[in-house]
Amino acid sequence: MIYIAVILAGGSGTRMGLGRPKQFLEMAGKTILEHSVDAFHQNELIESIIIVSNPDFTHEVEALVAQHRDANMWQKVAAVISGGKERSDSSVNALQYAQKHLAQNDESVSLLFHDAVRPLVDQRIITDVCRSLEDHTAVNVTLPVVDTIISTHEGVMTGTVDRSTLQRVQTPQGFRLATIAEAYRRALADPDFRATDDCGVVLRYMPEVPIALVRGDERNLKLTYRDDIPLFEFLFDSSQQK
Repeated sequence: MIYIAVILAGGSGTRMGLGRPKQFLEMAGKTILEHSVDAFHQNELIESIIIVSNPDFTHEVEALVAQHRDANMWQKVAAVISGGKERSDSSVNALQYAQKHLAQNDESVSLLFHDAVRPLVDQRIITDVCRSLEDHTAVNVTLPVVDTIISTHEGVMTGTVDRSTLQRVQTPQGFRLATIAEAYRRALADPDFRATDDCGVVLRYMPEVPIALVRGDERNLKLTYRDDIPLFEFLFDSSQQK
């Protein structure tokens, strides 16, 4: 099996209010994007990496890749491509690139889609997703919900939700290429198609496909808001001290 990592770095980061995408924020001597690419580059099971960039910052990402290649690093980075308006558009662009340039046989290739702004993903998660794809065609990374979950209506609590059936979703999400390609083929034929993650596309448009679960990690957080920055700085500092 050939494993290709897709680093989704197409976001604009408007919620952070930094004036530029959050994947370029520097922590522990590197940008968030660099930390994420490094994680997959270090994993021996990953053969190639596709970076999907915000179209307005593609040249900046290409320069970053060139800088690493000049230092004899990031040899696994196969391409920097432009993302789309929505996250699903970026996934489709990466899927199409992989089909055209990297995959000779859809059945022997798997893609791992990862949010660039989850820079603390560890090797155990990446490896577990790859190993799970040996037996399954779709894999999600999740953690149990530990907080009490309630339902509400017009600002008041109306009930509680059984959290034993709920999981929190992380990335990378892994798929056999043939499976995710067919899921998006069906999705793109639906004029009402909307998606926030790739497993959701498979679940909705290929419900016959079981989605296996790999346990995530509490450190595999997504950088979303400015208030998240101190926590990430602490986590990076604690990682370097180990």
